[in-house]
Amino acid sequence: MENEKEINGQPAAGTETAPDAPAAEKVSILECEKTWVYLMLITAAGWFGAYTYMLRGGVFCNAQTANVVLFAMALGTKNWLRAAYLLLPISAYFLGALVSELLGKAVKRFKLFRWETALVGLEIVVVIGIGFLPKEVPDQIAQVLFNFICSMQFNTFRQVNGISAATTFVTNHIRQLGYNTARFIRHKERGYGRKIWLHGRLLLCFVLGAVLSAVACQLFSYHSIWGSALILLYIFIRLAVADRSYERNQLSRVPKGH
Repeated sequence: MENEKEINGQPAAGTETAPDAPAAEKVSILECEKTWVYLMLITAAGWFGAYTYMLRGGVFCNAQTANVVLFAMALGTKNWLRAAYLLLPISAYFLGALVSELLGKAVKRFKLFRWETALVGLEIVVVIGIGFLPKEVPDQIAQVLFNFICSMQFNTFRQVNGISAATTFVTNHIRQLGYNTARFIRHKERGYGRKIWLHGRLLLCFVLGAVLSAVACQLFSYHSIWGSALILLYIFIRLAVADRSYERNQLSRVPKGH
């Protein structure tokens, strides 16, 4: 949900700082909070969604609303086995949020990388592993792994340049487009225009990721998920460079929204 400043349409706090900023200079927006990170993360998420739907059981693993509804329906129809099965992805999503909170504190003690950087590295490892899973392996294994990493990503990356945003699904971005468009028409304030531009780009990047994934699935089948790993690898390298250079003195700084 948006905070009070966002609802009032005021400009987001802070401005982005160039990557070559001196280490001693205090940056107003951390690298992991910048727009480019969120655009690329949500592109990878779109890739995840198309991949799991086309090749891993015809489901979307980026969020859990549908699974909770199906779980409730299974309880209502006394389909206990189905209900128990649906607890797997729901539990994986729960554990993703739990583990990300615990590991975030632990990683900070080493003062090597930010948790956000380490998480993207972990996602790369998981995604590469999923690409090696043969067709004969039950789809549920890949689904649960995606549930887990998507939950960790959703819980970790919360605000882009001071504006609340999700990087694994687009329901709220569609709502924000409608809300901010109406406010912009009514008040003509630039703050709403910036949010329209932000949420619009996030939505388009999610769609782009899904399109690329659909094409890759047809060409490379189960290995196609490695395309998203390339996106994540680019993010990881840039965040790692920031952690070890111009943001090295700010590894303990907590991103906005946490």
